[in-house]
Amino acid sequence: MIKHLLKLIWNRKRINFLITVEIFISFIVLFVVILFAVYYGDNYRRPLGFDYEHVWNVTIEASAESEAAKTIELLMQTVKEFDEVESAATGGVAPYGNSSWTSGIGDRGNQIMFQVNTVSDDYNRVMGLTITRGRWFGKEDDGAQYRPLVITEKLARDVFGDADPIGKALQRPESNDSGFETDGPRPSRIVGVITEFRKQGEYAGPEGFLFRREYFDAEMRRPPGNLMIKVRPGVTAAFEEPLIKRLQAIAKDWSFEIEPVSKMRESANQIRLAPLIAGALVAGFLMIMVALGLTGVLWQNVTQRTKEIGLRRAKGATARRIHRQILAELLIIATAALGAGVAVVAQFPLLDLIGFISVEVYTMSIVISLAVIYALTIVCGLYPSWMATKVQPAEALRYE
Repeated sequence: MIKHLLKLIWNRKRINFLITVEIFISFIVLFVVILFAVYYGDNYRRPLGFDYEHVWNVTIEASAESEAAKTIELLMQTVKEFDEVESAATGGVAPYGNSSWTSGIGDRGNQIMFQVNTVSDDYNRVMGLTITRGRWFGKEDDGAQYRPLVITEKLARDVFGDADPIGKALQRPESNDSGFETDGPRPSRIVGVITEFRKQGEYAGPEGFLFRREYFDAEMRRPPGNLMIKVRPGVTAAFEEPLIKRLQAIAKDWSFEIEPVSKMRESANQIRLAPLIAGALVAGFLMIMVALGLTGVLWQNVTQRTKEIGLRRAKGATARRIHRQILAELLIIATAALGAGVAVVAQFPLLDLIGFISVEVYTMSIVISLAVIYALTIVCGLYPSWMATKVQPAEALRYE
């Protein structure tokens, strides 16, 4: 039966080739969209690692000055005096903001990329970080002969494997101009590990992250870029004006801009999802065009094969067998196109084009794409195959 179907397909190879190309292109486009949709969905279900509700980010614009440390300490002290504020801390970069990347060397000598943020002692309280091993920064680090670091579980696994990272230091790459290793005379030492900190948001993949302690002394070269504030539930935007006035009164030459982290989250997520939505619209439009084209081609195919189908009916073929034959031919064509499509997309991991996507996500995306294309193909073939069952033997005799 399959041999006979292959012969029928080969006899109409020109039309079937066009159908194969349509299905192949549709699969590639659909796969890319579904791949990132599944990737984002897989990331979204993972722990974010911090709280963004009731957290405000105050962006600080200031030039370097000798009194920067004293000014920042005074600003933080003033902010904490407000009844609306639960806690406050400084940070070099804000959640959902720009990234600050650097690198270190793992136990196997491999170079590992991770993000870095320099923060003050209350940052864990403001952002709701969860310590799994060791501790957060504290007064015990004052005057220490080392610079304390806190890292995420992912970075701990990437660098140290299953070993306990507490008390260890990150090996320095031979060339590193990122600023991470500018610790002065004191070496770095890991004092704590937190669960996760996906700074770029829910749709971003897991990434290594490292926190350094901010020192309000001569080591502070310039003011931190952000002041993170945890406000009490129920505090509205009306609090922004008196807060800005108080900050401006202390640092007259500095400028401040307040934005809730929840709004920063919305903006960042919209930017991240925009390409996916655009791709989904393109893929959807392509699927509609392919469905219409495929249905039309199959309909024309059935019309041109009236004599063949009529002769089969005259020889005793039932309507059900005719229906199954048309669908089987279409599924064989689709399988050939999808086989070529899978062979192409299977090269992406081998070429390391999408190394940030896991094998599970990649495999699931292929399965979903195959299921969608097969379902679309069957739906497009239902009506033409049904029309084929209506061909009567007498029509074949008078067909010209």
